[in-house]
Formats: sequence, structure tokens, C-alpha cells
Amino acid sequence: MNAVTETVAAEPVSGVEIFVPLAKLKKSPRNARKVPHGEAAIEALAASIQHKGLIQNLVVEPETKEDGTPTGNYLVTAGEGRRLAMLLRAKRKQIKKSEPVRCWLDTANDPSEISLDENVTRTPMHPADQFERFRELADGKGYGAEEIGARFGVSAGVVKQRLRLGAVSPKLLQVYREGGLTLDQLMAFAITEDHDRQEQVFANLHHNREPWIIRRDMTAANVPATDRRAVFVGTDAYVEAGGNIIRDLFSEDRGGFFEDVGLLDMLAAEKLREVAEQVQAEGWKWTEAHIDYPHAHGMRRFYPQPIALSDEDEARLEELSAEHDELAEGYSSYDEMPEDVAAKLEAVSDEIDAISAKRSAFAPTVIANGGAFVILNHDGTVRIERGFVRAEDEALADPQTEPEADGDPTEPPSGEDEQREDGEDEQEIDEEDEEPGKPISDSLSRDLSAYRTLALRVALAEQPATALIALTHTLTAQLFYSYAEAGCIEVRPTVIPLESHADGIEDTPLAARASEQHEAWAERMPRDVADLWGFIVALDDEKRTALLAHCAARTVNALRLPWDRKPRSLQTADRLAGALALDVAKDWTPTVDSYLGRVTKAHIVEAVSEGVSEDAARRIADMKKPDMAQAAEQLLAGTGWLPPALRTPQPEAEQSAPVEEAEAENVAEVDEEAPYAVAAE
Repeated sequence: MNAVTETVAAEPVSGVEIFVPLAKLKKSPRNARKVPHGEAAIEALAASIQHKGLIQNLVVEPETKEDGTPTGNYLVTAGEGRRLAMLLRAKRKQIKKSEPVRCWLDTANDPSEISLDENVTRTPMHPADQFERFRELADGKGYGAEEIGARFGVSAGVVKQRLRLGAVSPKLLQVYREGGLTLDQLMAFAITEDHDRQEQVFANLHHNREPWIIRRDMTAANVPATDRRAVFVGTDAYVEAGGNIIRDLFSEDRGGFFEDVGLLDMLAAEKLREVAEQVQAEGWKWTEAHIDYPHAHGMRRFYPQPIALSDEDEARLEELSAEHDELAEGYSSYDEMPEDVAAKLEAVSDEIDAISAKRSAFAPTVIANGGAFVILNHDGTVRIERGFVRAEDEALADPQTEPEADGDPTEPPSGEDEQREDGEDEQEIDEEDEEPGKPISDSLSRDLSAYRTLALRVALAEQPATALIALTHTLTAQLFYSYAEAGCIEVRPTVIPLESHADGIEDTPLAARASEQHEAWAERMPRDVADLWGFIVALDDEKRTALLAHCAARTVNALRLPWDRKPRSLQTADRLAGALALDVAKDWTPTVDSYLGRVTKAHIVEAVSEGVSEDAARRIADMKKPDMAQAAEQLLAGTGWLPPALRTPQPEAEQSAPVEEAEAENVAEVDEEAPYAVAAE
């Protein structure tokens, strides 16, 4: 059929193709679509027409006046979106408004029905077909995401998502076409382009096919970018070494997943060894690099000793402190400061830190015979633990060790009895055997020391302040110097290692805080334990009490062990938690590894019911245990829920009752004794 270029009003002839100037096309009032096209749809149509021309004619009818006279314009019965796209191109100066538009003239059919028909009697392409065709454009014609996006009026990001979906295993795409997978589930499989892995995960799925479970299984052998090793090595170094990072284009992947775990471990170890070499350059005899702290090293540790600053450094430190306060005045953070002020303040802070670092140092003998561990911290930062000495080097490293004398002055002369019997009468010693300056007998020494011990007990009980010093000294000497004989109070602190009771506990932020607290005190201790008493006396009351609190805290033992029943101790631990207003939820979260994967399904349901809601618990009640534990971890995140063993009991009303009544459930665990009264706190 011949096409006609329409430039003036003519006698309408139905069923012909005509070309009408864009400016003469108008929206039909009888168009069935009342909700206008969105901007994105018009953009896509404009891009398509620009690259491929007008694929489908517009259907038009002549516009007439009330008397039936043609106006010279045409009403678009079907194709309003294409008309708007052409107008957008004209607005962008890509075409003129006089551009002829190919139309189909139809005056035989009802315009409203034609418009309705075009929008109703059509079948949209299945998304899987669309994904595969996008993939063909990329693979067959070499189009990049930007080019494809320009040809279809969508962003490059959207194109990348469709290309990734088109790269999913054909088997899974067919399952998606048949309704066996949702689009969200298909997106989860698209996290990698490994068809074998996709099909393996799909085959192992149970009735619960939540997208997050699919993503979890797809990346089970990979390392998230938030892992401490990934943070430490860095994306650039890993990729440069040939590693591949898996990106999830359909959800927040927080940096993706590192695919080659072996390569990542090797890079982390190499980088730690480089740091270890720098540390050894300080003069240490040896250094070792470990991703995890080697708890079984069995070495003695020495700490830096305080050193007085020179008068010059003290004066400079005072000057810098005043300058720091002056610069920081009026600002609460670096972000609020002008750049020049922030830079100057940072330089001053660095110099203050450098001078302050001179206040303590390791003894030269410790450095020459000791070493350091370089470890990867829980947050991906490097942790350096200095001052460890191997058993064979302890004598050389200990600054308190003195050369042994040729003889022991306490040994009796050759031929004399080394020990007299306790009942020996001192009067039976011949006077001619007595020598000037000869030490008193052991029995008399014991008698006198017993009397002095009794006197010390009475006096110490009457002077609580001195008792605080003595107790602090005894605990400190044993916890920081390993000298049990340095104190005269028979109190033995026992520090129970927790690593053997909870895997990975040493790599938690809470363990890092405990280590930092101990090291902060260790660095302040005098080098010689003989100077410890004077050090503690010189502390003010607040610091002395803080030191005692630290020492006491190191000995806390609230472990519940099947072979060590101790109901009274655990009851006291509960009371201590209440007194401290302990909130374990700040540092502990219920995860599959920490709790949910190690209890029964009933416990998991109970946890979700308490921490979230009974409805949430019912939704997961029929899942298999692994899926239930994973779902519960997601639900309980951020709720602050704790299992009963970690909760702090509510304060009880003061009461005094026998243990047998207060702890009826523990009666079988306690020796049969006379009732103990439990004093109220």
C-alpha cells in the first residue's frame, strides 16, 4: 500500500499509511489511557526511537471542527507514548517539530476501542527472555552497559543487573520461566556467574528458599569484605594479586566477597611478616607474625618500665599542651575546624604522643633477649604484643637477675647439722660452741615471727587504709610479676583462661578491652618488684582503688562447668552482676555460632518469641533447624535479647534465709552441713 505524506487537510481515507509532521499530532481525548506515561518510560522510548527509528506506527484520525471540517491536525488514537518521546527528542534539538512521523490512518474503527485494544491484547515478554537478549547484545555485538543503556533508555546499573541475570544458569532461568523461582530468588543466585555452584545450591535447597539463605549458601566458601583479613589486606592489593571479588548487584554487599580464601590468607600473612620485620628492627631478638594470637606460647612477659622525662621534654610537653587546648577551644571535633587549624592541631597532637611515649621503655636486656608477636586484630588492624621471653632466655632478659655468689651464706659450715630437731633444748648447746654473731635458732625465729604475725593481723584489722595497700600489693605482685613470695598476705589470685571454654573469645572486642586495661597498668609498674610497695603507696586513693579493682576483676570466675558444681559461688556471681548493672547485650549477639546453632529448635522458637514476637516465632516454627537458626539470627539482630545464662537477675528484696530454702534446686549439689544463713547485701 502506498504511503502518503500529509501536509494539508485532505479527504480522510481509512486504512492507509501516512506521514504527518510531528507538530500536527495531538493527544486524542478518546485515548483509553488516562494515567500518563512515566518519565522513565518516555526516556526509554526516546532512546529506542533515536537508535532504531520508529518501530511501530502511530494510529491516528483527523481532527475536525464541530461542523466536520478537518483542522489539518491529527489525533493520536494509539501511540501517545511514542508521540511524547518524539516531542522530547525535538526539545533536545535531535529532530525538528516538522519531522514527518509514520502513522496509520484509521477512521473505520472506534478510537477508544483501538486505544484499549493496543494496551490490553498484548503479552509482555517474560523477564528471563529480556535478560537473555540483553546478554546476547553484550556477547554478540560487544555492546557495553553504557551503550545498551543508551539504546534502551535505562541506566548502566540496570543494564548490568539484567546482564548478570542473563548469565544465570540456563537451567535456573527455565525454572524461573516455569514459576519455580521468584525474581528475588533468581537475583540471589546471580551473585556469582558460576553455573555449577548455582545448580548445586539450588539442588540442596529445602522448602525454605528465602533469598538471604540462597545468598548465604552461594558465598559459603567466600570471605565477606568486612572480614578482618579482607580489611587488613585491602581490595586493591587482593585484586592486584589476581583475586576476584564477587559483587552482589541486587543488594547492599558492603564491599562484596573475596573469592580466593587461600590467596587472602597468604597476603595477610605476608603483610603481617612485613610489620614483624619492622618491629624486629627495634632491636628485638625475634618476632613472630600470626593471624590469631598464639595462646599456647607459654612464655614469660616483661612490660615497659616508667622513665622520667628530661627537663627539656617536660617543658616542651607543657608548651604543647597549652597550645593544644588553645587550638581546640570552641570546637567539639576536627570536622568543625578550618582545615589549617585542624592540620596544626593534628601535628601538635602527634608531637605530644611522641614525647609521651618516652615515659616508658623496655629494659635493654628484655629487648636483646625477648621478642614480639604481630597479630591481626578483630577489626583488621595490627596488634603488636612486645616483651615475651623464651624460657632459655629468661635469666639473661630479667633485669633483676644478679650473678650468683660462689657460696650460699645461709648454708651451715661443713660438718654441722643442717637442721636441729624441733624439740631440741637450746640450753643443751655447749657454751664453747657459741660464737659472736651466730644467728638465732630456727625454733626461736619461728616463735618470734608467729608473735609478730599475730601483732600484724591485729594492727592491720584496725587500719583499713593500710590493709587496702597490702592487699593491692599482694595481688599486683602475683598478677604482674609472677612473684607469689613478694607479698606477706596469703591471698592467691587465680586467673582462669577462658579460651579453652569458648572458641574465638580471645578475638572479640571485649577481650581486646580486657587486654588493653591490663597492659595500661603493666606499663606503669616499677621494674623491680621490690619497688612495688612504694609505687602503690604513692598512688592516690582513686588510682589505688582502681588498681585493686583491676586485680580483683582478673580473678573473677563465673564459669558453669558440669564437673565443678558451686551453687553458692554462682549465686554470688549473680549478685555481683546485679551490683554492676551488667548488660552483656552491649558486647554479645545471638548468632548461629554463638548460641542458635547449638540449642534445640524449641529453644530457638522461645528466643524469637521473647526477643521479637510470637507471630515471628510461629513463622519459623516449621523450618528445619539450620534454616531456623539462620532466620532467628536475622530476626534477633539488634533486639538485645539474651539467653537466661547471660541475663542479669533483677534485684531481690532483702531477706535472710537458709541456703536450703533459698536454693532448693541446688540442695543435691551441696554437702550436707548445718544450714548457712545468707546475709542480705
